[in-house]
Amino acid sequence: MTGQTVDAARRALTARFKSATIDSAELDARLLVGAVLGLDLTGMIAVANRALTRDQSIRLEDLMRRRLAGEPVARILGVKEFWGLPLKLSPATLVPRPDTETVVELALEMLRADGIADRPLRVADLGTGTGAILLALLSELPGAQGIGTDISAEALETARGNAVRLGFSGRAAFIRCHYASALTGPFDLIVSNPPYVAAGDPHLEQGDLRFEPATALASGEDGLADIRIIVAGAPAYLREGGWLLFEHGHGQADACRDLLLDAGFGEVISRADIAGLPRVAGGRLLTSKSPNR
Repeated sequence: MTGQTVDAARRALTARFKSATIDSAELDARLLVGAVLGLDLTGMIAVANRALTRDQSIRLEDLMRRRLAGEPVARILGVKEFWGLPLKLSPATLVPRPDTETVVELALEMLRADGIADRPLRVADLGTGTGAILLALLSELPGAQGIGTDISAEALETARGNAVRLGFSGRAAFIRCHYASALTGPFDLIVSNPPYVAAGDPHLEQGDLRFEPATALASGEDGLADIRIIVAGAPAYLREGGWLLFEHGHGQADACRDLLLDAGFGEVISRADIAGLPRVAGGRLLTSKSPNR
């Protein structure tokens, strides 16, 4: 690509991606060229006829090879937008996915239906990763304070950095622990996107999942080990009437419903993702069991 203009390089990259049957070929090409140049779309248009330097061409070819090998653009660039928030990634964090915004949507719906969305609230995000769910909720809940937990120190550092960059550092704290084990309740809302893929699932070795941290994906033989821990433990940290909402995998909706009912939750909910598949489960705590009150 050395000597090519910016526009010619973008078009050539698009063609390569289309030949590899990458659905988002045009967008991916634009994002990668923009990353090499350090420019957004408007800036790229302004320099469309400028020739790439040798270093820029070498870097673009490297990014192209990574994309052709199946690595997601977000992982290549180290940033992903979630709920309109640009979140930096690290090797220890999942790439936030649009389906996970269903957790945010449902949480806001429940809090608004209860008439408390504008009140001072305490929110906990268990296994916070990039901080995506927590920061999205704080962006919509002006009176809320949040705590994100994660067992990974690297993930927590990533989440803290995102909170600082996006202006939430005064409202978001991050604690290293296993889910809620180091928290003190009560919380009005607990959310989570835990691992929920069965350990032997062949999908773990396919597609985008090959580039995600394995510890954030697999959860025991049936994929429900972490969800069981979260559901069983949540009543000790929720106020009476508080909500627990979490993402789950394909075919797990019925099992999640049973776990919630067994743990003392009522008004159990199942919500579909953008593809129409059950993706989020949750319920309201009917009675207080918290030793933290």
